[in-house]
Amino acid sequence: MGIGQTGQLGQMNFSTQTDTDRQLGFTIAARHVRGQVVRLGDVLDQILSAHAYSEQIAAILAEAIVLAALFGGVLRPDDGQLTLQIKGQGGSIRLLVADYRDGQLRGYAAQDFDRRSVSGPALQALFGDAQLVLTLDQNISSERYQGIVALEGDSLHQAAEAYFATSEQLPTVVRIAAKKGPDGRWTAGGLLIQQLAIGEAGASRLDADGEAADRLDDWHDMAVLAGSVAAKELVDPKLSLESLLWRLFHEQEVRVLPPQLLSKGCRCSEGHIRNVLMQFAEAERAQMADDNDIITVDCEFCARQFQIEA
Repeated sequence: MGIGQTGQLGQMNFSTQTDTDRQLGFTIAARHVRGQVVRLGDVLDQILSAHAYSEQIAAILAEAIVLAALFGGVLRPDDGQLTLQIKGQGGSIRLLVADYRDGQLRGYAAQDFDRRSVSGPALQALFGDAQLVLTLDQNISSERYQGIVALEGDSLHQAAEAYFATSEQLPTVVRIAAKKGPDGRWTAGGLLIQQLAIGEAGASRLDADGEAADRLDDWHDMAVLAGSVAAKELVDPKLSLESLLWRLFHEQEVRVLPPQLLSKGCRCSEGHIRNVLMQFAEAERAQMADDNDIITVDCEFCARQFQIEA
């Protein structure tokens, strides 16, 4: 295919094998754009199968997991974790969490069973009055960044674009899709592109004069091309990620970054939970324990239960 660790996307014979559970970063330097494209298959089924979600809630969780991978790809936490949360009140979902760590994904939706009936696809019907919270934990520097915005729009991709516009001031296009096949298996995919700064960090982006005016035209062109991607292309496992980029941007010089394989990555384990509990004082652990001095801990991500001696 002519693509090494970092390579130029050319008109080659792309693989026709099934392409899922992978993400691919790319840049279009002449148009000052960077992006990520993601598709999930088996990993998504593994995550969703932990709970008996309705099809509508499974679909929005699938989209959120894709979005976490897209965000993680562009924000690149150094040996850290990116966590996406939607905290709702008054809808059928109280809390949705998806996180990304070095290609590992997990997700969970907490349903409000008093509000099972959802009318229409609008996010407000699913979450009610809600906030989108993005947390970036950097393990190396021990720094944490958190952005919080109101959940806006009728779809998760609109909410993501609103987040970047409000919290990051980054012109961004996001497209996400999820599909349940006749066999009951899920596939989901997403595309994200952003405009790069003119020079050093903090330089102006969309200005009205000089070079910035040309970049405004560049961004508009790239945004239109990215926005034209069809949902069926995002979820088609027979369409490789490279082929998808070629369809969208074949007139541009696209450079792809080394691909990242994706996997289910719930980090619960008896050892990890024991270490967390040991951070509490002995008296506090005693209050958590039952009559047999056992502390029971549930992992909602993978629906496992751990019993730890206090």
